[in-house]
Amino acid sequence: MFLLDFLKPKPTNMDFYYMPGSSPCRAALMTAKAVGVELNLKGLNLMAGEHLKPEYLKINPQHTIPTLVDNGFTLWESRAIMVYLVEKYGKCDSLLPKCTKKRAVVHQRLYFDMGTLYQRFADYYFPQIFAKAPADPMKFQKMEDAFSFFNTFLEGQKYAVGDSFTLADIALVATVSTYEAAKFDINKYPNVARWYKHCKTVTPGIEINESGIEHFKKFFE
Repeated sequence: MFLLDFLKPKPTNMDFYYMPGSSPCRAALMTAKAVGVELNLKGLNLMAGEHLKPEYLKINPQHTIPTLVDNGFTLWESRAIMVYLVEKYGKCDSLLPKCTKKRAVVHQRLYFDMGTLYQRFADYYFPQIFAKAPADPMKFQKMEDAFSFFNTFLEGQKYAVGDSFTLADIALVATVSTYEAAKFDINKYPNVARWYKHCKTVTPGIEINESGIEHFKKFFE
């Protein structure tokens, strides 16, 4: 088992604006758990337009979630928040290695998660969920392509970046669990299925992720 920082969560003055079902929000929450800090949770109902209220636009003019406010310092984009939490509050190098090359691969996997794996989920499912659009077979194929890429990345590796659990695994667990909630067949990709099964046993705050998934499943009912 890798060294974690969350044996005794430390109270902070950080406000965290989020929705429980959001994959990026869940990834940031698991990161906070991993580094052992408590966040002041500020739930937002995007369906009710709470993210468009003037008071929230003052905090984040892009009106996205999650958003972190740490003693007056404001940051959004979940992967940026994750890196910030580790760099400021982490007590060891396991989640974000000091080695330049390993660290670069962690960032590559985070960008892959944001720009490819999660983005293709959003491209395929969100129009169906929020605009009642028909399923697009070409976009579904792009999701399958993204999983094929990830399956290749994991060939001969225990984790997303070699044999050590890192920040990349947390982000990718949040995304893959979102696919699973949508009943995407993860088992077609044996390396991903193996990795995911193992990560569910070692990821800090996995119970937070599972609780959020239950919220997200409502969109598919």
